Amino acid sequence: METFLFLFEMLGTIAFAASGAVLGVRKGLDVFGVCFLGLTTACGGGMVRDVLLGNTPPAAFQNPTASAVAVVTSLIMFLSGVRHLLMGNQRRYDLFMLLMDSAGLGIFTVMGVRVVWNCVEAPSLYLLVFVGVLTGVGGGLLRDVMAGDMPYIFVKHIYACASLVGAVICGVLRQPAGEMTAMLAGAAAVFAIRCLSHVCRERSYSTQHNKCSCDTKLFHYFI
Repeated sequence: METFLFLFEMLGTIAFAASGAVLGVRKGLDVFGVCFLGLTTACGGGMVRDVLLGNTPPAAFQNPTASAVAVVTSLIMFLSGVRHLLMGNQRRYDLFMLLMDSAGLGIFTVMGVRVVWNCVEAPSLYLLVFVGVLTGVGGGLLRDVMAGDMPYIFVKHIYACASLVGAVICGVLRQPAGEMTAMLAGAAAVFAIRCLSHVCRERSYSTQHNKCSCDTKLFHYFI
């Protein structure tokens, strides 16, 4: 179980660090800025969670493994070949950000729920969900603010709501299904909701674009 949790957390760390670092590259930051943004995205939500629960110093300072993984991931994203691969195609960049951000959101949401279970005796579902969502969206919120963007949580399609659903699933399933099953189900739900919302948004945009094109053709036909 410990090995699973470690690998699960590292996967989320890599995903969130990559999303933060790539955004930093897109903003034209230097290598320090890219690494700092990747590190903040990967560890920021967990730090806020630990301070809220009174777990001080935060886990990121007690064990530097996650921070080191985040920095190494950010350095890889800063390599010229990787930058050219992602920055040279807008659709590829958008897809990469969607996958990394969705994976990080799902994993850290359920990790937040797990921390509450281990720190608080008989926690309420409200506390589980609140801390889970805070852990999931916290890093991305800090990333967007530091990068000078409107945070995803306020403008992007189904972001906090996906985290909310995943936290509820993880909190409800933990006792009847077990910790590992609950975490996997919650993280998978967040990832699936985010991806499905992206697909629906793309189809909606395509439909509207085609409609506008048809209207324009009709307009030019009649004039």
